Amino acid sequence: MAVKLRLRRDGRRHYAFFHLVASDSRSPRDGRFIEQLGYYNPNTDPAEIRFNHERVLFWLQNGAQPTETVRSLLSREGILLKLHLLRKGKTAEEIEAAYQAWKAQKANKARSK
Repeated sequence: MAVKLRLRRDGRRHYAFFHLVASDSRSPRDGRFIEQLGYYNPNTDPAEIRFNHERVLFWLQNGAQPTETVRSLLSREGILLKLHLLRKGKTAEEIEAAYQAWKAQKANKARSK
């Protein structure tokens, strides 16, 4: 069974709201899923993104493939940075330090605009 990390659409017409789910690649977009991992609300400014980092990393380490949109959201949240550092063999403290430095750099860049 190939597992994909994808967005499942919720909300009403013209007001889309998405849940990040781990699902079998053969199941339909809004159909059966294995686990709900977070949500993405593009209707707010800025877009609201809440993911369970530990569970997303678990699925990625076990071979789940994110869709292109999910990959960009994970990158924006820094989860792919954590995965990269885990695969490099870094300790939890080193990963957290690098993540916090990345987050601070991102905040400084946003403030300067």
